[in-house]
Formats: sequence, structure tokens, C-alpha cells
Amino acid sequence: MKKFTKIAIVAAASLLMTTTLSADKEKRDIKGNMNLKYNQLPGDVDCLCDMFKEGIFYGRLRTNTFYWDWKDEVDGKTKSNKNMGIGGSLIYKSARYNGISGTLGLYTTQNPEFFRMDDDEVKFSKAGKDTFSRYNVKKTGHYGMTVLGQAYLDYNYQKTSVRIGRQLYHSVFTKSNDTKMVPNAFDGITISNKDLPKTTLRAAFFTTQKLRDHTSAHDVITFKDSAGESWNNNDDSAIHKGLSHANFTAAGEDTNHDLIIVDAKNKSIKNLVATVSYLAVPGVVQDIVLEAHYKVPLQNGWAVRPGIRYFHQTDDGGGAVAGDTNLKGKALTGYASGVNGSLDSSLFAARIDALMPDKKGFFRLGYSAIEDKADIVAPWRGFPTGGFTRAMAQYNWYANTKTYMARAAYKFTPKFNASLRYAIQDFDDDKKNVQADSTIWHLDTVTKLTKKLQMKTRVGIVSADPGSTGKSDVSYNEYRLEFNYLF
Repeated sequence: MKKFTKIAIVAAASLLMTTTLSADKEKRDIKGNMNLKYNQLPGDVDCLCDMFKEGIFYGRLRTNTFYWDWKDEVDGKTKSNKNMGIGGSLIYKSARYNGISGTLGLYTTQNPEFFRMDDDEVKFSKAGKDTFSRYNVKKTGHYGMTVLGQAYLDYNYQKTSVRIGRQLYHSVFTKSNDTKMVPNAFDGITISNKDLPKTTLRAAFFTTQKLRDHTSAHDVITFKDSAGESWNNNDDSAIHKGLSHANFTAAGEDTNHDLIIVDAKNKSIKNLVATVSYLAVPGVVQDIVLEAHYKVPLQNGWAVRPGIRYFHQTDDGGGAVAGDTNLKGKALTGYASGVNGSLDSSLFAARIDALMPDKKGFFRLGYSAIEDKADIVAPWRGFPTGGFTRAMAQYNWYANTKTYMARAAYKFTPKFNASLRYAIQDFDDDKKNVQADSTIWHLDTVTKLTKKLQMKTRVGIVSADPGSTGKSDVSYNEYRLEFNYLF
């Protein structure tokens, strides 16, 4: 840990020395989930020649450091690992001419040799794997990558917006998940409309996805490529490994898929936000999600906000392709009868928040339960249990899994806030190829060092309890340190 601390100090000092601070109003702010909120956007222009002249550049310098410490290393399978990414992004948004505007976002992440795994050990990288491309290191020995993370055209007319190209898209199924160096992006077209009172309607059609550690786009759900390479298609940590290129081919199915999302959010009832969402990967799976959150104000400035989510997954041919495998691509040992050849399943999640006055913080109790059928398929970084029971680096949507979470968040000063989570994950002991039960402590802190410079720390302590199940002890401690400078 001493070495880790020294490296963090060096990284912070380097970042401070290479930036010039400004007292001007910030063009952007960083949200708690590390996504960006744009406070200043280009306006409308009357001449095509001014469209690019009146655009705005948004810069971000960033460092991300990761250290993952396994309790017990398994020779050839697990190894304590470290990674660091140094880089950032430069995003340009043009002014709007006749409703049309454009955005380009260039992202880069470089990996100092003194704090990364050796080339032949990249397979052991866990949280830090998204600061580089494992595939590129394997094939070329080259760390670091520079990619086009956003490239799209916008068309706005009255209350309708159309976006075409590579974009970040946030829904219950998909997220940019920009907590590393490069965000998760999708290629396609999206439409948003607000003509109906207090209602937002959206639709998206994506042909490819580009995960955070990839330099090129890939299929939205196919695991491995035609050569059997694990890191050159959708290798998201939550991918269903039974939905592989080889299995699709053997079943006579296409290995190229589309992702369709439709949702509607309504706020017609005071203090109630209700959303219905639909997802389809034609020929593989379909999902419907119902979600509602209701805020009850109290006289003392506090408020109570209960919320629920019901996620229904329907097999659309993917079950036959995956056969007798679960998310990990392993045998369905201990799963309910009828799961073999089917992706039918569901989950229910609930939470209740106690909101403090003046947005100082909140307390949360959360619960989620997965039906004892198939595992939930969700490799698009949306996290089916996110916001309810999911903790950092955890995947608690295997069949017959129950999770209980308590969380507290508090803004101690305008420049410092913290969040503490505790989760109990109760996996099915009879499912031999699903991880052992575990408890998680997860602490986040955010410090605004200046108006433009922010430091974030994250600590995760996972204690597994294999008991007499014969499952592996997956206990570990994880440490993250991030600096962001916006200009």
C-alpha cells in the first residue's frame, strides 16, 4: 500500500503541474456517477459558416489508478493486479444551424510501465482492465489506446430530437459507465420526443457497441469472434458466454445482432416518476421493465422515496443457442428444470430512501431477488440491479440470488462528500458454477480540490463465505484513485 500511495501522490502532483486553474464559470460539472453535465452549450447560428466557428471544446484530463488484492491467489487463474490510466478526452460540440449540430469526442488512455501488469499477465487484470485493450496487448504488445468515443449528428425540431452516429445512451439497460478512462458507446440512431404532457418518449436502434476497453465496435451480444478470440467481440464482464460466435454458428443463426430500446417516462402525478422500458435483441432475447419512484415530502424538510423495479426477460431464441450454460458459460448445475434451452426469467427490486433536507444526503435500504430460472442477460453496462442493490464490481443477477443493501450518502462540506454501502449477496448454494455468498463494504469519497479539479477514492472490501459448498473463496480488497480536471 505504501507504493500505491506514493504513485497516487506522483499522479496528483503531475496533474496539478500540467494544468492552469481558472475562476470562470465551469462549462461542465462531473456527476456522482462520473458522467458529465454540460452547463454551457453552443447556441443557434444563422450561417453555415458559423456552425463550427461558434462551437465549444470541452477538455478533460484524467488519471485512474487501480489495485486489486485477492485474499487467496489461484495459480494460473487469479493474481493480485494493478493498472493505471493517464489521459483524458477532448470533446467538440458545434453550434446549431437549422436544427442540426454535431459532436466529436476523442479519448485517450496511456499506461505507465511502472504500474501495470506484464504483457503476459493482462488476463489477471480486473477493475483496471478498462484502462487499456487486452486484445491489443495480446496481439501487438502495445498498451494504451486512443479512440473516437463519440461521433454523431443531432437534429432538433420543436420537441423532437434525432441523433445519428456513435453516442452515449443512458437507459435502464444501457449506460456509458464512464468510471474508467473511455465510456461505453453505441452506434446507431436514437429519437426523443416530449410532445405529450410531462412525458418523454424515446427509441433507439443500435447496430454495434464499443465497450470501454475496445478500439473498434463489435456485436452487441456475441461472445468471442470467428477465431475463438475472447477479447475481440462483446467481452463485457456480464456477457452470457453461452451466446458465443461458435454457438450461434452451430445453431445456424446470425452472429451479427441489433439492439432495440423503447421507453416512456411520465411525471403526470405529482412526486411520481414512472417508466416503462422495452429491449429486444431480435432472435435472442426481449425485456420489459416497469419502474416507479414516489417521493413523500415531510414537514421537517425530510422526504421518503420508495421505489420498485420489475424486470421481465423473455427468451427469443437465445436459449437454444446458449443450451445448457449459464452466464459464465458453464453447466447449469443446480438450476431449475426447464432452464436448459430457455432464457425466460425475471427479477424484482425495491428500495426506500430517506432524503435529507437541502439535498445534504440520504439513507437507503434496497432488496433484489432473481427468479429461479435463467440468469439475466445484460452486457450493456446498465446493471439490472443498479441503484437498488448492486455494489462496485458485483454481478448479482444470477438465478435465485437475493441481495440486501444499506447505503448512506452525505455531503460534509460543499467540497467533500462520501457514500458508504453494505451489501449481503445470497447466491444459490446448489448452483455450483455461481459464486459463493459474500458481503461487501464499499466506500466512495469525492473531494473538490478546486473548481476544476476533483479527486475520487473508492474502496471495496469483499468477504466470501463458501461454507461447505465447495465453491472458491473470492474474497478481495479493491482500491481506486481518480483525478479529473475539466477545462
